[in-house]
Amino acid sequence: MKCALVTGGSRGIGRAICYKLAGMGYHIIVNYKGNEAAANETLDKIKATGGTGELLRFDLSNKEEIATILGGWIETNTEKFIEVLINNGGIKDDGLLMWMKDEQWDSVIRTSLDGTFFVTRLVINSMLTKKYGRIVNVVSLSGLKGLPGQTNYSAAKAGVIGFTKALAQEVGRRGVTVNAVAPGFIKTDMTEGLNEKELQSMIPVKRFGLPEEVAHAVGFLASPEASYITAEVLSINGGLYS
Repeated sequence: MKCALVTGGSRGIGRAICYKLAGMGYHIIVNYKGNEAAANETLDKIKATGGTGELLRFDLSNKEEIATILGGWIETNTEKFIEVLINNGGIKDDGLLMWMKDEQWDSVIRTSLDGTFFVTRLVINSMLTKKYGRIVNVVSLSGLKGLPGQTNYSAAKAGVIGFTKALAQEVGRRGVTVNAVAPGFIKTDMTEGLNEKELQSMIPVKRFGLPEEVAHAVGFLASPEASYITAEVLSINGGLYS
């Protein structure tokens, strides 16, 4: 069974990606940290639209939990192959650098950057063995441009961009592509507190994006047709920054 693992798949962009990949015929492994109700809602809709999936709860900031839960799943589900990995999970904890606490820095880096490393290292072995795989990392405008109040988040996402480009060089000859998408302002829980009317005046298309628009791009990069695209970072920001 060909599977797609989506970290942080219970809400927002991750949820939209789950729906997109389910529509492409993948068995979806929905990772989530703690919001079981939202994860079940995602899974229910996947099944209601004719797809299949399951939930896998682990904390991306905890490498031991990743090794135990995801590693254990891989060992016991030998009939299932994670053909697509979407590293989408991440958190924000904004603050100006001069006032940023150690915990704010550590938690964001551990979740977004360290989590991407530990999950990918576990999943990639079977891709290399089968000589096929698609890895798409969801980064951010912050990782390209840098945004004030987000030194931790910008550093984490910029790190994932470097990780993407380096890993692509390592695994391309084995039929595995590694790309990233960098969303700008997308209508999700993470942007609820922003002044949309004020910010959209800066965006050439004059609006925030939708999670489904990000998911569509991810679906293309995860498809067999994208086999000659790797080490790329696709901006999805309405022309705000390139």
